[in-house]
Amino acid sequence: MNQLEALKQFTTVVADTGDFRQLARFQPQDATTNPSLILKAVRKPEYAPLLQETMQRWRSRPLDEAMDRLLVRFGREILATIPGRVSTEVDARLSFDTEATVARAERLIELYQAEGLPTDRVLVKIAATWEGIQAAQRLQRRGIDCNLTLLFSFCQAVACGQAKVKLISPFVGRIYDWHKKSAGAGWDEAAMAGANDPGVRSVQRIWTHYKHFGIATEVMGASFRNTGQIVALAGCDLLTISPELLAELAASEAPVARALDAEAARRADLPPVQYDEAAFRYALNEDAMATDKLSEGIRAFCADAVALEQLMLAA
Repeated sequence: MNQLEALKQFTTVVADTGDFRQLARFQPQDATTNPSLILKAVRKPEYAPLLQETMQRWRSRPLDEAMDRLLVRFGREILATIPGRVSTEVDARLSFDTEATVARAERLIELYQAEGLPTDRVLVKIAATWEGIQAAQRLQRRGIDCNLTLLFSFCQAVACGQAKVKLISPFVGRIYDWHKKSAGAGWDEAAMAGANDPGVRSVQRIWTHYKHFGIATEVMGASFRNTGQIVALAGCDLLTISPELLAELAASEAPVARALDAEAARRADLPPVQYDEAAFRYALNEDAMATDKLSEGIRAFCADAVALEQLMLAA
């Protein structure tokens, strides 16, 4: 049994890609996309016809609608390949506008419905800002499942649990990146690997809190830099993994053991935690890493959305 097969015994494996032609090789349950992944895919020659076809059909519509239709087209192709759900992201430029996020999410769902796809196979991805979390809470009440992304801090996770969102995507690799850069020459790679990795520890804390307090929100570790981070989170609800790291797992027969234990989490001695808006903003501000990476992540997704629009206009 290779590591990928072993991991699937403990965790739902999700493919993190817009390149739907790669999916059948790894047989993931679900798939996630984001603006950067869709941009990367449409720059490949094999996806150029899909972009051109979408623009030929919808060029007369507003550009934001044409983009949503392109995202849904990718989502449709992905859902034809996997048995589970696809995550499609709301434009990151709306990350601080609750009303606009709700409206954009509803349109994405309407477009999927127009394609004849059941909404329980779609997760709408939203940045885990305070405004995004409030939008997700409203959407969940309307039966639209949400995946809260760009999540780097415990306070973001707690607020998402309070909002009863379907799923969160805490980022492992970007937390690791920040701490490694911050430590500089003092970083000890071996000492900070596996269960000691700061990104892994962040997901462990969130997952343990959820299981201890019976919070139904699913935890999907994301943004991995190496397979060691993935194996250290075996037993997490879901893990979304790039095709490159999926290939590494499939090529290795090193052992994989359950790392997260729900029964141990339930027995843990943990205090209850809740956040209102003021407490959330203060806690996030006090977490320099999370503040930096959330802002950086939104900026990067916004830049990629602009680049994707430029490709669409040129198609």
